[in-house]
Amino acid sequence: MPGGRLTQQERQQIATGLADGLAYAEIGRRLDRPTSTITREVMRNGGPAGYRPELAQRATEQRAHRRRRSARQAKAAPDAYGRDPEAVREYEETLTTVFIASGTPRMMARVMACLTLSDSGSLTAAELAERLEVSPASVSKAIAFLESQDLVRRFREEGGRRERYGFDEDIWYQSMVASARSTAQVAETSRQGVAVLGRGTPAAVRLENAARFLDFVAETMLRASEQAREVLHANPATAPDGAAGPRPDRG
Repeated sequence: MPGGRLTQQERQQIATGLADGLAYAEIGRRLDRPTSTITREVMRNGGPAGYRPELAQRATEQRAHRRRRSARQAKAAPDAYGRDPEAVREYEETLTTVFIASGTPRMMARVMACLTLSDSGSLTAAELAERLEVSPASVSKAIAFLESQDLVRRFREEGGRRERYGFDEDIWYQSMVASARSTAQVAETSRQGVAVLGRGTPAAVRLENAARFLDFVAETMLRASEQAREVLHANPATAPDGAAGPRPDRG
């Protein structure tokens, strides 16, 4: 029924729709479900190519079991800020789905979401494994990947021997700069191909136009990142009208 949990039969219909090449919106219409529900269901269960209805059903049952257990734990240890634990868990799943849709592998996306929503800003490997209910090896693999992408920092506990993992204020800035530089490298490589293929030929024109486009995008990303960097260090509560920093020029 609309608004309730997906049934096993609906999951089978999703798999059939994916096999037939239907868009998420069309599958949603046929099931009388929001497109976002179909997108989240597919992305959290292997993506379009790896979606299996029986595995998705089993994963849902396991998540429900974890929620019930977490709810019992939450009653024993209430949230320090008075937040609704169920709402926080639902949002963490939504955030994880967004990270997956952006190209982040599922386990790495779960770690990113968990760290993002941690009030302390960092967690040990053991804490991550406990919160995500996965093996330490899975956490270690995810952390290694995220570190290689400069998406996670490694901290040493003051006066302790344990390492913590988390974000610092500049991690999103560094990520954007790295992306801009990668885009600029593609632009430069495209430009090199113009001479090889002969200036004015169809292929060379295509490469030259791509290089100009990518150059513009890379320069804009770098400039915008520099202009907005201060937002990462701002306190939104002190900004007038909730505006914590510069806004994109919509002119």
